[in-house]
Amino acid sequence: MIIVIGSINLDLIANVDRLPAPGETVRGSGFTTAPGGKGANQALAAARAGAKVRMVGAVGKDNFANEALTLLRDGKIDLSGVGETFASTGTALIMVADDGENVIAVVPGANDSVVTGDLSKAFMKKGDVVLLQQEIPLQTVEAALDVARAAGTVTVLNTAPFRGEAAAFLGKADYVVANETEFDLYGEALSLSGRDRPARMRDYAGKTGRTIVVTLGGDGVLAATPADLLMVPALKITPVDTVGAGDTFCGYFAAGLSSGLPLDQALARAAAAGSLACLKPGAQPAIPLAKEVDAALQIPPAR
Repeated sequence: MIIVIGSINLDLIANVDRLPAPGETVRGSGFTTAPGGKGANQALAAARAGAKVRMVGAVGKDNFANEALTLLRDGKIDLSGVGETFASTGTALIMVADDGENVIAVVPGANDSVVTGDLSKAFMKKGDVVLLQQEIPLQTVEAALDVARAAGTVTVLNTAPFRGEAAAFLGKADYVVANETEFDLYGEALSLSGRDRPARMRDYAGKTGRTIVVTLGGDGVLAATPADLLMVPALKITPVDTVGAGDTFCGYFAAGLSSGLPLDQALARAAAAGSLACLKPGAQPAIPLAKEVDAALQIPPAR
C-alpha cells in the first residue's frame, strides 16, 4: 500500500493573450478547471502505475471538493482518510498567456487543516510506502516521517514546493526527491561540501545514510545512496506541457519501490512516466497509464 499524505486542489485556469500589468484587466480567451494539488497528483500517478493507494488530506465543504476528488475516485484510490473542513477547498488560480508564460496564486485552504491528528487515518504498517510533499503544514510532514519510521514503512519526501525550514528534517526520509534548484538551496542550508552537485549529493547520502534523488528535467535523474551514484536518462521527447511531470515521477517512483523494484529500475520507470506526462496538457489528465510506460520502455505485457 502507498499512503499519500498531502494536498488536494482544484486548479482554475484562464487563458489570456498576455499577462496583465499591475492594475490592468485583460480579456480571457478560455477557462477550464482541473483537479490538482501535489498530493493528489502523486496519489493518482501511483494508482495509474498499478499500486494500491490511500490518500490522507482535506477538502472544504464546498462545490469545488467533488471536482477536486473526481479523478482520485475514478482511480479507485482509498479516500477514507480525506476529511472535510469549513475552510475552502485548496485552489490554484492560474493565468496562462499565449507565449506560455503564466502566473499562479495558490490558496491552501483546507490543506492547511491537515494536522498531526489526521495521521491516525493513514493506518501505516510495515511494508507500506509513505509519500509526502510540502503543500501541507511542515509540522505534519515531520510528524508523519516520525510515525512512519516507528511503523516500519519506507518514506519518500518530495521537497516541492521549496520551504527552507524543511532542511531540519530532510534526513528523516528514506528517499528525498528534489529538483535541481531545490537540492542546491537545501545544499546551502545543510552546508553540504563538494565541488559539484554529484559530490554534494554524495555528501548528503554519507551524512544521513539516506538516498537523495535529483530530477534534471530532460537530462534525466541522478541519485546518490550511501554506497553508489546512479544516473538514469529521460526519454527523448518534445514537451507540450511540463506541469505535473515531477508529481508523476514521484508517484511512479513510490509505486516502483512498493512493488520491490531495484532502485535503478524504479528510477528508470519513474523517469519514463515523468517524460510521458509532458506530452499532454494539464497535470492529472496527463499522467500516463502503466501500459503506456511499459510500451515506452519496451517492456512486454505480462501474461
